[in-house]
Amino acid sequence: MKKKITQDAGRKELNEFAKDFAHFNDDILFGENWNNEDIDLKTRCIVTVVALMSSGITDSSLTYHLQNAKNHGVSQKEIAAIITHCAFYIGWPSAWAVFRLAKTIWNEKVEELTSKDQYQNTILFPIGEKNDAFKNYFIGQSYLYPISTKQVGIFNVTFEPRCRNNWHIHKASKGGGQILICIGGKGYYQEEGKDAITMLPGDIVNIPSNVKHWHGAYKDSWFSHLAIEVPGENQENIWLEPVNEEEYNKL
Repeated sequence: MKKKITQDAGRKELNEFAKDFAHFNDDILFGENWNNEDIDLKTRCIVTVVALMSSGITDSSLTYHLQNAKNHGVSQKEIAAIITHCAFYIGWPSAWAVFRLAKTIWNEKVEELTSKDQYQNTILFPIGEKNDAFKNYFIGQSYLYPISTKQVGIFNVTFEPRCRNNWHIHKASKGGGQILICIGGKGYYQEEGKDAITMLPGDIVNIPSNVKHWHGAYKDSWFSHLAIEVPGENQENIWLEPVNEEEYNKL
């Protein structure tokens, strides 16, 4: 359940002096407006910080809203970009004043996320470890995470940008084949003699047994799919030649 925004500063500071203002501050501004869900809280925090900056307010109220922005997910990198952007419109001295406040709130050293970490935050299943056991059958770096190894094998296969596997065939005398379900990024699937198709999150490809094919990432995107092994008889993976670089670059 989403935590409700509450405020009692109005009643604490002004209830006896300005009862109506205290009511408007605590019950209307924070009680109703801040809990309106037409925009999310992170966006509302950013809008409030920008509004105060634009008004030249750099007192405790801005400090409060900077802290509120941090509490609702605004990172140090994001607040620095927000203040820098506003500086061109509200003036350099104002931005300096806001930066001095922001530095006291975002004061911890934060390690920069790698592109792998950033991508991991966008998908449900773990990326897993480097797929070194099959590295000879991939161009570029892939990763493998086993989701199910009982009854039906299900693996999350993740490709770095430009990574793809070689042409290959899932051999079987009966049944067999593979199902791919895209869970993140953008990728390709191609069967021999057919055009490559794009796979986006939610897309499913059913690969029959004994069909030559390959799959892999876009040039500028990570790509993850669940690989589901379809039970069959006399199954064997036959790895073939790499995907031609010139043909891949045309996609």
